Amino acid sequence: MSETSKSLNFIEQIVEEDLVNGYTKDELRFRFPPEPNGYLHIGHASSICLNFGLGLRYDAPVNLRFDDTNPAKEEQEFVDAIKKDVEWLGFKWDTERYASDYFQQLYDWAIELIKKGKAYVDNQSSEDMAIQKGTPTEPGTDSPNRNRSIEENLELFEKMKNGDFKEGTHVLRAKIDMASSNMLMRDPIMYRILHKAHHRTNTDWCIYPMYDWTHGESDYIEQVSHSFCTLEFAMHRELYNWFLDQVYDPKKVRPKQREFARRNLSHTVVSKRKLAQLVEQGVVNGWDDPRMPTISGLRRRGYTPDSIRNFVDTIGIAKRDNLIDVSLLEFNIREDLNKTTHRVMGVLNPLKLVITNYPEGETEWLEAENSPEDENAGTRQVPFSRELYIEQEDFREAANKKFFRLKLGHEVRLKNGYIIKAESCTKDTDGNITEVQCTYDPKSKSGSGTEESLRKVKGTLHWVSIEHAVKTEIRLYDRLFTDESPDTHKDKDFMDFINPDSLTVITGYVEPALKDAKPGDRFQFQRIGYFCVDPDTTADNLVFNRTVGLRDSWAKIK
Repeated sequence: MSETSKSLNFIEQIVEEDLVNGYTKDELRFRFPPEPNGYLHIGHASSICLNFGLGLRYDAPVNLRFDDTNPAKEEQEFVDAIKKDVEWLGFKWDTERYASDYFQQLYDWAIELIKKGKAYVDNQSSEDMAIQKGTPTEPGTDSPNRNRSIEENLELFEKMKNGDFKEGTHVLRAKIDMASSNMLMRDPIMYRILHKAHHRTNTDWCIYPMYDWTHGESDYIEQVSHSFCTLEFAMHRELYNWFLDQVYDPKKVRPKQREFARRNLSHTVVSKRKLAQLVEQGVVNGWDDPRMPTISGLRRRGYTPDSIRNFVDTIGIAKRDNLIDVSLLEFNIREDLNKTTHRVMGVLNPLKLVITNYPEGETEWLEAENSPEDENAGTRQVPFSRELYIEQEDFREAANKKFFRLKLGHEVRLKNGYIIKAESCTKDTDGNITEVQCTYDPKSKSGSGTEESLRKVKGTLHWVSIEHAVKTEIRLYDRLFTDESPDTHKDKDFMDFINPDSLTVITGYVEPALKDAKPGDRFQFQRIGYFCVDPDTTADNLVFNRTVGLRDSWAKIK
């Protein structure tokens, strides 16, 4: 095996083998087939990157095809959100397709199957059909309707199409093998009746095709060469091929279904049904809530396309399902934002600090570096004055030698500014510290080159000038669930593990350079973490979401 083939994942190896064994490069076509019944989540990102990545690798087209066969759950809102997410991740599709584009063709093929004696209308109850289906160890039994005449089946199917029957009263089933070891082959349902308007076809249809009938035939219509699905569809492959056998023309490309493992993320759920439950029950504030593992939620929280693509690349493509620790996703966003964000100062838990020997009413503008990671990022001016905010946690009256922040009688440096010494503090009636009085060394200004400025002190604090500070709403997001795998407990509901501290809203203060920040802008708040401007921001209310802390606080808890 060559070094090149060793570096390929098993999906790429399948494509390479097919190119050796008969496929031409011009015949390669891939697709990403989401169902528009919810927003895409981090699990979908693996499928997006896989299929569109193959398109880039082989210079082959990739279709974006919406599996829109269930009007009861699908909406245009979800279609629009999916398109936005795929584009935001940096991918472009060749053609935009919909399963509903093929409703007439699928119907015509179903008629042909009835005429060949390979499909029949069944009007039993779903309970009776379930009983007749048997078990994995016992064969099923034939429906009493299995041997209806072709003429009667055509007549009933026409009535189904015309809306003459109520929902749930009739279905069209493929006639395959009720004794098959694969229960999916035991006369699967091809069509059901739904008297609901479709977001694209409105009320043109009263019958809608099932996924298994639609999937492979849509791939075939589009001449998709490789149809990659997650592992839960492995048992569907036999049925996928059976349906293709009924319509396949040897002169055309025959799609090939292959499966890869779903990647689950710790401390969350990636079932669209469960995510919808979180939205519907008001646990979160919509599909794009920054606590959600949806791509739109991650975008709103401050994640970047690069960080998600790098995460997907790191976990790779596997043959077995497994649980990926969310800390790996957080590592990737820290790595990316460390290179790309400007450093700014913000105080989340303010304590007033007064420099008693600094001139009253004076403002000094200090030069601050925007990013040590980017020499072209430049500098900005930060206002400095007599009264500042520092973090409550950065001051103690007395502390041991390991506390390198501010304490009475000791010195620290203010970032980009001066060395200060804590002289005294003021408390309220409950004993809480409300103000710290300090003195500063006027000759110790950072970057001035004086002997005093080169003096070493162990602590450096961030701060903001009270007079110039911008009052800000800060949303501190944390993991949505306290358990790493909340939906795998047999005796508990996943909702039992909701983290009550997944969102804390506080008032903070940031330097005035952030006053005109726009939704989506990202920053590193020095010594605190990475933050993103939320779309809820208005001219009067600046809102920041915490994307991630500078360090993994959960690792310390573990």
